Order: sequence, then structure tokens, then C-alpha cells
Amino acid sequence: MEEMPSRSQLHQEKSGGQGPQKKRRHPVRNTILVIIAVLLVGIGAFAARTYFNAKSAAKIVYQSSGIKKTRDTGAVLNGKKPVSILLLGTDTGALGRDYKGRTDTLIVATINPQTKTTTLMSLPRDSEVAISGFEQDFPAKLNAAYAYGSAGTTIKTVQNWLNVPIDYYALINMGGMKKVINEIGGIDITPIRTFTYEGYTFTKGVKTHMNGAKALAYSRMRYDDPLGDYGRQQRQRQLITAIISESSSATNLMKQDFLKSIAKQTRTDLTFGNLTSIVSNYRKATKNIVSDHAQGTGKNIDGQSFEVVSQTEKQRVTNVLRKSLDLKAATTGSLYGK
Repeated sequence: MEEMPSRSQLHQEKSGGQGPQKKRRHPVRNTILVIIAVLLVGIGAFAARTYFNAKSAAKIVYQSSGIKKTRDTGAVLNGKKPVSILLLGTDTGALGRDYKGRTDTLIVATINPQTKTTTLMSLPRDSEVAISGFEQDFPAKLNAAYAYGSAGTTIKTVQNWLNVPIDYYALINMGGMKKVINEIGGIDITPIRTFTYEGYTFTKGVKTHMNGAKALAYSRMRYDDPLGDYGRQQRQRQLITAIISESSSATNLMKQDFLKSIAKQTRTDLTFGNLTSIVSNYRKATKNIVSDHAQGTGKNIDGQSFEVVSQTEKQRVTNVLRKSLDLKAATTGSLYGK
């Protein structure tokens, strides 16, 4: 069992540790999410041909969110209706660690088999929110929700904040991403910005083949990007798209050792049955990927640096996500929680 962090640790989650004045590099925290590729391709895509291997890996991966979902997720999958998955990137060692750490990469992915479209909506890690069940600590940062109460608390916080149902979650750490990219033989990316980071040079507009280490460097850079964390989010979504494209034909992902290895780097409340259902009925939706993000404005509140997302922008994000899930329009969620 993972231990709850101390109050001092939670304060660091909310304040970012040393505060906004110091630029600290977080090599693990700043990784990109590859959960869609891992779950839909690495574990599930070859399930019919490697049933035993995939099922064994899925058992290692599974971990309940510990909360009651806002809708019948089984019925959603059985009815082949659009599904939402909250993608989380963790920053503190392997998943068996004692201290949970932050989830500084948060993406709401919706997969719509009718429109054959997957939407990736990045959420600012420093968004000003009320953490579900801990509203007395408002304002808090969205990336601290996992430290307060793991995946379940993060799901409820996002749902309350945006008024969008989250059907499932998936969590990955840096080691999982690097292994996937190397196992599929690398990925081709056309950089959207020219920069040098961790010994690698990227040139805007020049198609580049990247191994796992180079891809990590491409996704990590933040402070030299004029768009800051939003530029990093854009590169994260770009890599997810590339990984999905490359891995769909990578037979190496069928190997039992690889599946078990990557499974140790991830957690999700998608069961093996859920995964096979998604593979059978939803994979075509990954051919068309829409990339978006919630835009906030930097603001210092009580000595802490936050990204404040306006009601107008929150409503836009809610509209996009609910439409992608074929849900009726509704007012966005509350800043202060329920």
C-alpha cells in the first residue's frame, strides 16, 4: 500500500517545492504520456494472437480507482459509445514507491468510435482547483490531487472542475515511455521548434528519427519554450500521435517479456475485458487525433504560482469534451468543488 504524504509533502505539491522564483528541472515529471499507445497497442492490440501474454500483463496493470463512477462504464463499452480516459504521468520513481508524487502531465482522452476520432485535451498541471474531498485547502494545484488521494481523487477533481465524466484512468512513468519507443524502433517527429536540450538538437520543420532517450528530451524542455508548459504540452501530444502511428505495426510489442516489463510501469482500472473491447471497437478512432489544451493565465496567489483557467475557457473545454463524448451541452464545473 502507498502511504499518504505528510502535510509538508502536500505543501510542496501545492507550492511546487521551492516556489516560482527558481527554475528547477524535473526529468521524470516532465515526461510525455504514452498510455494510449501502451494500452491500445502494447497490451491490447495483439490480444487475439497473444491472448495469454496480454492477459497476464493486464493483471499486473490493473488497479481500481476506488471510487464510484458517475456513469455505468461497462454499459458505455458494451454499447460502443464514446469513452473517456484520464491519462496521468507520474514523477517519482517506479510505481511501487512509498510516496505517490505528483502527476504533472494530465490529459483527458476521449475516444469516439462513431466519428472515428480521438481527442487529447491537455490540462495545465498548475491549474487552480479545489481538490475533491480536500476543499478546505483551496486553492490547490491540479497536479497535487494524486498526492492527496491517488487516481480516484484526481478523477473526481477533474470531473468536478469540468463537469465531464471520466470513465477510466491510466497512469505511466518515464521508464514505460522510453521502453515503448525503443521497442517499436523509434519514432519519426518533425519538431515544431528549434532548440537544444540534454545534448540533443532539434530543428524546426526537419523530420527526425528519435529513440526513447531523444524523445524524452524533446518532450521535457519547458523553460526555453516561449509558450512555457503549453509548448511542452503540444510536443507531448505530438509524440503520443507518433507513437500510436508507429506502434500499430510493431510486432515487437507482442513479446511476453516486453508486455510484462511495460506493465510494471503502468496502472489503470481498465480490465483485460475492457481492453479487448476497446481494441475491437475503438481502435479505428486513433487514426484521427484532435489535439487541444485548456489555456490558463499565470497568477501569483498567496506566494504560489498558479495557472488560472477562466470560466469562459473552462466552458469551451467542457463543450469540446462533452461533444466528443456525444453528451448534451452543460455548464462547466465549479472552481471550488462540490
